[in-house]
Amino acid sequence: MYKKHFNIPVFIPELACPFQCIYCDQSKISGVEKLPDDQEIVNKIESHLLTIPRGSEVQLAYFGGNFTGISLEQQEHFLKLITPYISEGRISGIRLSTRPDYINDEVLSLLKRHHVRSIELGAQSFDDEVLRKSRRGHTAEVTAAASQRIREYGFSLGLQMMIGLPGDKLEKALNTAHRIVELGADDTRIYPTLVIKGTVLETMFMKKVFTPLKLEEAISWCAEIIPVFEAAGTNILKVGLHPSEGLLSGDDLVAGPFHPSFRELVETRIWRALLEPLTQRSAKSVEISVPPGQINYAVGYGGTNKKMLETKYLNVKFKTSDQLSKRLFSIRLSE
Repeated sequence: MYKKHFNIPVFIPELACPFQCIYCDQSKISGVEKLPDDQEIVNKIESHLLTIPRGSEVQLAYFGGNFTGISLEQQEHFLKLITPYISEGRISGIRLSTRPDYINDEVLSLLKRHHVRSIELGAQSFDDEVLRKSRRGHTAEVTAAASQRIREYGFSLGLQMMIGLPGDKLEKALNTAHRIVELGADDTRIYPTLVIKGTVLETMFMKKVFTPLKLEEAISWCAEIIPVFEAAGTNILKVGLHPSEGLLSGDDLVAGPFHPSFRELVETRIWRALLEPLTQRSAKSVEISVPPGQINYAVGYGGTNKKMLETKYLNVKFKTSDQLSKRLFSIRLSE
């Protein structure tokens, strides 16, 4: 039986991260500026569990920073905090994010003993020039080797990618997506590069040596990248950054393709390409049936796809059909 999945996120901003990548300020991106203490973590778990339906699959997720870069003793401490919830069956396991160059057998053995199920690596790019210009401090081969080792230990593998970093091009981003698939990632996240206040990237932007992607460019890139993952069955956990208060207000954002509904804009673009050929058909009315979970995307953000069709048809109707899945759709034309 299908179980709905929930993560309880605990952010550990920049803890033990050995490099300050040019784009990074985790406290501003996540909205969290300090390391939570034990009681804060327990309180967060308890408050989240009150809102999660019974029978759901729940993971505790340590996000941000570089979890496997802290001492083994600290790692074990954070992991043991979750053990009682796992023993009681209230949490099924732990997910964490970290850097590819802080993966080794000793770390993986520790994580395996303490109920870690999923490890996400910040791959960002599989192009060495992009990694070098971003000051990541490791090569693409390091990410590939770490990914292979994670899989060998039996963990679920997540590989995060960024688009629009210095030196990036659409072709490089697509190659990164294909490499993520080839390495057997179970899931991925796609983040457009933003210029955040206080980062090296802000200085580069102000000196006009870096130009972020425009919103339309980022949408277009993601509309080509997403089908690569979908064709391979790689689960896409997120497209676009979490809209923290600082990003929403603009206090922390200098420039870049940020939109609070970024994924919806991308999905709208994908559906637009599917529906545009209908403007070449001859009829007065069109009824389009789509999968239930896709109707908002098919209609389009702000109804843009429906408005596109209304330039051709007098009547445009969207409806859902349980017989359809993914982005399959059917049409009925009438005079």
